[in-house]
Amino acid sequence: MAIKKALLRLPMMAAISGLALLAACGPAPHATGTADPQEEVNRQRHNFNKGVDRHVLRPVSHTYGHVPGPIRTGVSNFAENLELPSDVVNGVLQGRPGNALQNTGRFLVNSTIGILGIFDPASHIGMPARKTDFGETLYTWGVGEGVYVENLFFGPSTERDTWGKIVDQIANPLHFLLDSPETGYTTVAKGGEVLDKRYTYSGAFDDILYDSADSYSQARLAYLQNRRYTLEQNAGVSGTSGGDDGFIDPYADASGDGAAAPAPADFIDPYEDANAQ
Repeated sequence: MAIKKALLRLPMMAAISGLALLAACGPAPHATGTADPQEEVNRQRHNFNKGVDRHVLRPVSHTYGHVPGPIRTGVSNFAENLELPSDVVNGVLQGRPGNALQNTGRFLVNSTIGILGIFDPASHIGMPARKTDFGETLYTWGVGEGVYVENLFFGPSTERDTWGKIVDQIANPLHFLLDSPETGYTTVAKGGEVLDKRYTYSGAFDDILYDSADSYSQARLAYLQNRRYTLEQNAGVSGTSGGDDGFIDPYADASGDGAAAPAPADFIDPYEDANAQ
């Protein structure tokens, strides 16, 4: 079954390799301003996502918050550990072998000593995660960010990062190996991770989504500033305006683990796909 699944993904992997060969040899040009020609549609999607958060994610996360902290942490650790193989692949594609090796070592340590990643001994011995994604890989290949989009359930993004999310869902090496019921465990764990971060950073989420005069504009600006800052810092680009002008991204990686220079925000996307990984 694993071989069959791998064969089905060969066309996708070939397409990724072709993109790598066609891409420019260097980071994409520094992006400025806001390209949002689909603002009307994006606002409709934002209102839908906001409704999902108001009626589902926020109340369920508050209930989940009553689960003891160590259990919630273990579930999140397990989910994050399953993402490491994808980070390894992206590290290789980005030409960052050091990050790829560190993520490999972290995955091996936490999957064994850490009991399938429930515990995180790797961080205690100096191997924090080097978080990345295929959107960052495209950036290092010189692919521009494209226009701003708000995706249903996934929230704020760009054209480049939207394609990156799609590839990350398909190309994680663990998808070649896991079948039912293991895939169900990963889905539940990912959902728990999203709920835990929505609960932990509920104040920041609510400030953006419910306490700002225009939650769509605020989320869009914060996302673009934080994402550009993170990509440029990871690529070692100096002299950029970055994201240090006071805006907060409620959609960024809550842990910040592994960024060469973590972005100033410390939050996670409330619309991140609970079925991912």
